[in-house]
Amino acid sequence: MKLVISENFRNSKAEILDLIDNFDKKGEQLGNGVRNRIKLFDLQGMRVNVKAFKVPNAVNRVVYRFFRKSKAERSFTYAQRLLEKGIGTPRPIAYLEEKNPVTFVHSYYISEHLSYDLTYRELVQQSDYPDHEKILRAFTRFTWKLHENGVEFLDHSPGNTLIRLNKGDYQFFLVDLNRMNFKNLSLEERMKNFSRLTPQKDMVRVMASEYSKLISQPEEKIFEKMWGYTKEFQKDFQKKKALKKKIKFWKK
Repeated sequence: MKLVISENFRNSKAEILDLIDNFDKKGEQLGNGVRNRIKLFDLQGMRVNVKAFKVPNAVNRVVYRFFRKSKAERSFTYAQRLLEKGIGTPRPIAYLEEKNPVTFVHSYYISEHLSYDLTYRELVQQSDYPDHEKILRAFTRFTWKLHENGVEFLDHSPGNTLIRLNKGDYQFFLVDLNRMNFKNLSLEERMKNFSRLTPQKDMVRVMASEYSKLISQPEEKIFEKMWGYTKEFQKDFQKKKALKKKIKFWKK
């Protein structure tokens, strides 16, 4: 077993291990737990989020055992790097890995549980949401900040940014952190990073408008690139969705 605890929670080792030991028996389930299971617990007077990652398939058990960092370790490390850059994310508390001599078995990531008002998904679903455009433009500035700090968030999708309205001082926090690159991003990589967020053309146009101001580029140029990558992603997404339906049908 490997347990890594952030400096501010070193005196909570026994309590952290107790959360993991009782993960199946205690805690408040968050979400449907289809892929990864998330539960809420109390730790020294604060609400924490414990994420149990799905056990990898046979091949990946070997890969994670010997060649690649686990999703739990990456989530913990990337959260620390984001906070160092002044980018919002729940505070990382610890991660734990269970391994045997030949394969990887389980991993857990523990972080602060944040309250929030909405995610980007609500902006997609509710075009009449109060101050919709203001929030969307603020979100675009947040994404620009990621890019300027050399953060390529590969899972930049509707449910992975928590938003606090805070009386118009909008605050954004990234979650589901295990897929990131840290590097200088080209314009094409920046534009592609918006592709998973929304299929709605009017929302893409607003984001392109705001982003073009931040990088001093023509608005129409930025919109064409951003919308082009969005269409490309949606096309691939619909193909995969149709394929899954066919597979499900033939399995009946």
